[in-house]
Amino acid sequence: MVRRILLGSQLRRLREARGVTREEAGYSIRASESKISRMELGRVGFKARDVEDLLTLYGVTSEAEREPLLNLARESSVAGWWHSYSDVLPNWFQTYVGLEGAASHIGVYEVQFVSGLLQTEDYARSVVTSGHRTGLSQEEVDRRVALRLERQKLLLSEQAPRFRCVLDEAALRRPYGGGKVMDEQLRHLAELSELPHVRLQVMPFDTGGHPAESGAFTLLRFPESEISDIVYLEHLTGALYVDKPDEVAQYESVLDRLLENSLSPQETRDLLDRIRRSL
Repeated sequence: MVRRILLGSQLRRLREARGVTREEAGYSIRASESKISRMELGRVGFKARDVEDLLTLYGVTSEAEREPLLNLARESSVAGWWHSYSDVLPNWFQTYVGLEGAASHIGVYEVQFVSGLLQTEDYARSVVTSGHRTGLSQEEVDRRVALRLERQKLLLSEQAPRFRCVLDEAALRRPYGGGKVMDEQLRHLAELSELPHVRLQVMPFDTGGHPAESGAFTLLRFPESEISDIVYLEHLTGALYVDKPDEVAQYESVLDRLLENSLSPQETRDLLDRIRRSL
């Protein structure tokens, strides 16, 4: 996904520098203007032949300039590890997993439950099963939990992103899986909060109102300057990806204020310990 976005943005830059319209670009590869638009936004895959023809149209003829972009086209068609979970992974969430894995900074605010990247296996299993009234097969539950655990390897990798997470106190008080599961989950949170690239804070009940009145969200930032920051908003049947700079800036401001007004990382660990002792 990220490679598609990166390649699309570079092709757009080359097209505009050459003064070629989307309609003209589409004609050169036997496609519509809307297809070129989707390619430049990274929303569709790339055929190597189409990229070759577009580069020629845009005046990019030297091998040294063409090859990196053609490599991006080839790499963008390689399925990510998460595609092996396509049986339990909605299309709209496949996009998110790809973006999450490529982000250099991840900012999260959660209300209902602990962030998926921080969940223990038993807690994740309880969340998965409690959210489906019609019930899931044991195999499907196992697959969904395995996917969540696979995503979590990101935080322990050598290229781990900077992770900032604010949890509403309600997420810590809601007893998914019962006392033993919650005790393990709270201990896990305290351990992860000690990692140098993880900043975990809790928004306590006694704060009252706070800036994130609209609910949970995730902010993703990427190392490539060509890729815009993205805010991910999940709802019951899908998700919304916000990338307009002015709208993203509002979410960045809200996250900054949440971090400022929440318990400090050490105060958060103290709260986790008090809740564990009360279980």
